[in-house]
Amino acid sequence: MSTQTIFVYGTLKRNFHNHHYLETSQYLGTGYTKSKYALYTAGIPFLIKADPVSHVHGELYEVNAVTLKQLDLLEGHPDWYCREQVEIISETNQTITAWLYFYPVPNGRLIHSGIFEN
Repeated sequence: MSTQTIFVYGTLKRNFHNHHYLETSQYLGTGYTKSKYALYTAGIPFLIKADPVSHVHGELYEVNAVTLKQLDLLEGHPDWYCREQVEIISETNQTITAWLYFYPVPNGRLIHSGIFEN
């Protein structure tokens, strides 16, 4: 079964309430987006492509097709969040292409640091 790399920046990270979706996936480490985006929060995070505010920090996972489909359902891809591939700089300074979920419009409070926290 083929795998895909996904970058998570919000409730799918370790110690957050949706992480159970990734419990059987291989953790690859932390990283941040090579490009700058705008990260907002209204209890859950919303990542916006159109506004280059900061590098967004998160975690990388290797997921199988079943898990990716479950994540797409959770995120409402492509009708709510939209999954796209971007370049991530890993904690070992490697550039990795990974999927992440973008939201179409700003929602909530801007997180200037690019780090979603509880």
